[in-house]
Amino acid sequence: MIDYQPLIDRWCGGDLDRWAQRLPQQLARGLSTTRYGDLPRWLQALAALPDLQARDIHLDTARVGAAGKAPLDSATATALREALQQLHPWRKGPFELFGVHIDTEWRSDWKWDRLAPALDDLAGRRVLDVGCGSGYHCWRMLGAGAAEVIGIDPTPLFVVQYWALRKYLQRDQAWVLPVGIEDLPARLQAFDTVFSMGVLYHRRSPLDHLLELRDCLRPGGQLLLETLVIEGGPGATLVPENRYARMGNVWFLPSCATLLGWLGKLGYTQAEVVDVNVTSVEEQRSTGWMRFHSLADFLDPQDHDKTIEGHPAPRRAIVTARAPGSK
Repeated sequence: MIDYQPLIDRWCGGDLDRWAQRLPQQLARGLSTTRYGDLPRWLQALAALPDLQARDIHLDTARVGAAGKAPLDSATATALREALQQLHPWRKGPFELFGVHIDTEWRSDWKWDRLAPALDDLAGRRVLDVGCGSGYHCWRMLGAGAAEVIGIDPTPLFVVQYWALRKYLQRDQAWVLPVGIEDLPARLQAFDTVFSMGVLYHRRSPLDHLLELRDCLRPGGQLLLETLVIEGGPGATLVPENRYARMGNVWFLPSCATLLGWLGKLGYTQAEVVDVNVTSVEEQRSTGWMRFHSLADFLDPQDHDKTIEGHPAPRRAIVTARAPGSK
């Protein structure tokens, strides 16, 4: 049901051998039922998914998913929907499996559409997606031609969601691992492209995170970073005293100029802001697949230009840069 051995075997003896040697222990820790009491319930939901044969696999459309040669009968569709609902909340997507639309909290396809024009051709490339959630963007990267996509996220629910999707998407070039970037071997330099989306502002030391990302890249490889930013010039940074949009783990929100300065200071080259977008309540919202509070509940009800705490509302920048050295 969950089997990473083919990936470990593939990596042994190659440039990811150091990671392959430690990965079994990382998997045991990241998917430990002792550490994560809800994990047996999620694994039970995974096992309850009906066996269905996909005729069409869609990795390059807004709704990543699979379709059969005919619509599901009512009982099978209900079984599929109920098993997938047991893996609530679904954050990143959307997906559609055999007519069941997983309407996730985030319209992650909108983010993909904003970043895709700045992306190097992924054909034949190895990609790392840091903080990937259930792996929506991993599948889109594979659909864009990547040879291998590795997503990492320490949240076991998201990893089980990935395996639910993989059951039907039938591709062994995209993997989601239950680890954080701090678990990767130092100076791995094994990826052509590295994504970090929605992670930097959660790190107590954003420069250390940028260093970790740099050290995963091959010389000249492309970083694609998305993070919360504020308006302002060089040096401008918001450090929320308490919460930001009701999140307690938000540490640094730089201006775009500050972020570019950080990248330059760490040796990145060709750093460039390719998009700035104010997050809307249409892009991030509660749905039947994510029934908790979402962005609308985190904004000032009288002024959506501010968070509930009075900070500037979420503004996200996409930045691309290259690791030092040449390919």
